[in-house]
Amino acid sequence: MADILPEDGYAGTLIGRVWSQEEDGPSVVAIRADGVFDITHFAPTVADLCNAPDMLDLARAKGIRLGTLEQLIPSLLAPVDLQALKAAGVTFAVSLLERLIEEHAKGDPSRAEQVRGELNSIIGADVTTIKPGSAEAEALKKTLMARGAWSPYLEVGIGPYAEIFTKAPPMAAVGYGAEIGIRSDSDWNNPEPEVTLIVNAAGKIVGATLGNDVNLRDLEGRSALLLGIAKDNNASCALGPFVRLFDETFTLDDVRKAKVDLEVTGPDQFRLRGSSDLSKISRDPLELVTNAMGKTHQYPDGMALMTGTLFAPTETRTPGGTGFTHMVGDVVSISSPKLGTLTNTVNHCDKIAPWTFGVSSLMRNLAGRGLL
Repeated sequence: MADILPEDGYAGTLIGRVWSQEEDGPSVVAIRADGVFDITHFAPTVADLCNAPDMLDLARAKGIRLGTLEQLIPSLLAPVDLQALKAAGVTFAVSLLERLIEEHAKGDPSRAEQVRGELNSIIGADVTTIKPGSAEAEALKKTLMARGAWSPYLEVGIGPYAEIFTKAPPMAAVGYGAEIGIRSDSDWNNPEPEVTLIVNAAGKIVGATLGNDVNLRDLEGRSALLLGIAKDNNASCALGPFVRLFDETFTLDDVRKAKVDLEVTGPDQFRLRGSSDLSKISRDPLELVTNAMGKTHQYPDGMALMTGTLFAPTETRTPGGTGFTHMVGDVVSISSPKLGTLTNTVNHCDKIAPWTFGVSSLMRNLAGRGLL
């Protein structure tokens, strides 16, 4: 219980979703010190809740007590539903370099270290100090283009536009305790621990949660056009454990300075630790949101936007190995003081139960319960 909750326990406004055996469908819940409360009759979906002008009042409605959090943990789902599941890439300098390494190594992990050294000498600049879209960034772009070293990753890493992609369809994310998926034909992959912004239809950030943007580095490295296969697979998007809504205890400034810790514990006794510090992001969360939605692109149900990660594991896992990659059975825990801990176990995508409960299933279920 101490692990799953934020450091300040139930002090914030925590919203989640649980699977109700009685209703044979999901319920929107509020997580409080005196229990977990079903508030689906006030907000049939998390998207409805986040779009409501009286969002906090609805989140604090009395509801129906379902039990304690400890009792409900096995039923937890991803804490979003109809929102578009989006992600921002290459938002940290370290991430930019790792994407370049994947590209130049053509997805071959054995060439990663060699390419890392080559790129450092070619770029010849500290990209951590360059503001995306600035005159300095444009000058570096011209220099690298003249040397034949420009890349799509540099374009989104230091150019004027952020990389925004669809991580998964709405309703496809898995939650706390679920298995997360990697493809069996991938030999180079890793977790990507990220703070995930919860954005309403008006483009306003109303809260945050944790996310794991599971990535297949070998497939993306072969070609940037394989991004869909590298990113969107069965159970490859994990969110949770809860959405923490902005209130008097939690604001956008807390997100801006959030620290995210990662621990991977393998069946081979391997342990990997790392961290990501959102204060080092190259684009402010508000800038990422305006790149993802606005006058040119609307999301009437809102969106969950992963902000990218500073963490890119390079630690060798096995003697004579070529760096880190997942193993089936890995336990991945992502934590942040204000957001709690998201824990999942790795399996192959085709071994995890297929995703079958989508938007149409949700609508039929809510209609049958008299909630629409």
